[in-house]
Amino acid sequence: MGNSWAVILAAGSSRRMGSQKLLLPFGQNTIIGTVIDNVLNSSVDHVMIVLGANQETIQDSIGNLPVQFCYNKEHEKGMLSSVICGIRALPQEAVAALIFLGDQPGIPPKVTNSVIDAYMEELVGIVIPVHNHRRGHPLLVDMKYRKEIEHLDLEEGLRALRHHFPDDVMEVEVDEPGILVDIDTREDYKNATN
Repeated sequence: MGNSWAVILAAGSSRRMGSQKLLLPFGQNTIIGTVIDNVLNSSVDHVMIVLGANQETIQDSIGNLPVQFCYNKEHEKGMLSSVICGIRALPQEAVAALIFLGDQPGIPPKVTNSVIDAYMEELVGIVIPVHNHRRGHPLLVDMKYRKEIEHLDLEEGLRALRHHFPDDVMEVEVDEPGILVDIDTREDYKNATN
C-alpha cells in the first residue's frame, strides 16, 4: 500500500493487573514485544506506538525496532485519547491507520493482512475484523477520517465513527479468536499463556 500505519496503543497504566502488563513475559518475548513483532511481520508499512504510563520502561524494552513513538500526556482520559494522539502523530501522506491494542498479542500477521487486503479491494473507509459475529482489532480507518477522529467524544470512543458512517464500514470474517482477547487481569494473562 505504501503508506499504511499501525497505531499500537501502549499508554495505559494496567491498574487492573497491578503491574505494567505490557512487559510481562509472553512466549519468547513480552506482551508488547509480541504485538510489535506480529505487526512488523504483516504488510503494514510503518508503526507508531502511543506511550503514556511507564513511558521510558516500555520504550527501553522495545529497543531498536523500526518503530516510531508518540507520547499521550492525557492517557488517563482513556483509549480514544491515545488513538487521537497516534493519528495526530502520523505524517500527512499516511493513507490508512490500523488500530492495535498493546495487550492483544494473539493477532497473527495474516489477520492484519486480511484487513489490509479488504481495504485495498473494497475501497471502504473502515474495515473491522470479526470472529463469531464479534468485532475485534485491528480496526482499519482511512485517513480521510483524520479530522472526524480528532473530534469524537472521548466517552463514546472510536466505535462512534462507524455509527456516523455506517455505509463505509466493511466487516472481514477471520478465523482467529485472538482478535477478541485482550489481557487486563492476572486471570486473562494466565489464560493467554497456558
